[in-house]
Amino acid sequence: MARYQYETSPRKLEPRYKNNKRKLEIIKNEQNKNTVLSKEEKKNRKKQVCLVIAIFALLITISYRNSLITEQFNITQGLKEDLANVEKENKQLEISIEGSLNLNKIEKIATEQLGMQKQTVDQTIYTELPKQDYVEAVIEEDNEEQQSLIQKIINIFK
Repeated sequence: MARYQYETSPRKLEPRYKNNKRKLEIIKNEQNKNTVLSKEEKKNRKKQVCLVIAIFALLITISYRNSLITEQFNITQGLKEDLANVEKENKQLEISIEGSLNLNKIEKIATEQLGMQKQTVDQTIYTELPKQDYVEAVIEEDNEEQQSLIQKIINIFK
């Protein structure tokens, strides 16, 4: 039998939230059961946490090492720049020394400031040396090589 409804308002249904409360209670109970972890799950979580901590420590170590390398590289670059500056100054000083080594300048300073004079013919003294060699070769005989082992030991105690 079919029921007919002659009114204009729709028929009232039971509210859905009552069923939802029961479903929520069931879901909460299941979640509480799931929150109690087994020993294996706890071990796995501990391993995962330790792995994350180890990776984090490794990354920090690598970062610190790279910062030390960068710092040493900067120091090395600074020293290379200083060396280049010193070498440049050294070359400039060598050029200025070579420029000041003009013989005319040296002669002028020697005569004016030091009171030196050029050498005259009267001041030159010539000497003749004999062309004979006075070096004598001395040959020493090595008696130790000819001695036997027993004679060498005896000579040590003498």
